[in-house]
Amino acid sequence: MAKKESTIVNMVLALFVITTISAATLGFMFKLTEMPKKRAEIIKQNFAILAVLPEFDNNPSAEYYKIESYDGGDSLTCFPAYKNGELAGIAVKTWTKKGFSGEIFLMAGFDHRGHIYSITVLEHQETPGLGTKMADAEFKDQYYGKHPDINNLSVKKNGGEIDAITAATISSIAFSDAVERAFKSLKKAGKY
Repeated sequence: MAKKESTIVNMVLALFVITTISAATLGFMFKLTEMPKKRAEIIKQNFAILAVLPEFDNNPSAEYYKIESYDGGDSLTCFPAYKNGELAGIAVKTWTKKGFSGEIFLMAGFDHRGHIYSITVLEHQETPGLGTKMADAEFKDQYYGKHPDINNLSVKKNGGEIDAITAATISSIAFSDAVERAFKSLKKAGKY
């Protein structure tokens, strides 16, 4: 069998065929995994809402609304919870860009009076073993029951009430920033 001569046309044609097959395969795999990824995100969000709110009898995910961040940044998504027609609390998907490794997303739950009910970490890129400790109960539990208008949610290093994570002060400050962003945005929107 004779060897084909390497010409620019043959090389471009081979590269075109390889690129087309690769792009089609990537597109197919994206479409194939798109719906399962969306379903997994919705399930994760619903579990977070359930974890950060007091008992409720409505579907907060179906009644969500967006509010503007108090500082004009990206909007926040709110999930109101009702019990017997009365507001039981609001879960807020909040964020901060002050993390050591970038953005941090939290689901912060507030009761009907504005006290922090619970907080769940949704997404982050913090340093494993250090900044990731913000998801541990030992750190998060410091916020429970506190009211952002009454309590100083800054870390103690900055004059606040929160013990920072050892060797992860930046992550601790960012966590507080996200929680305060949620409350201040709710307040600006007239929810508290």
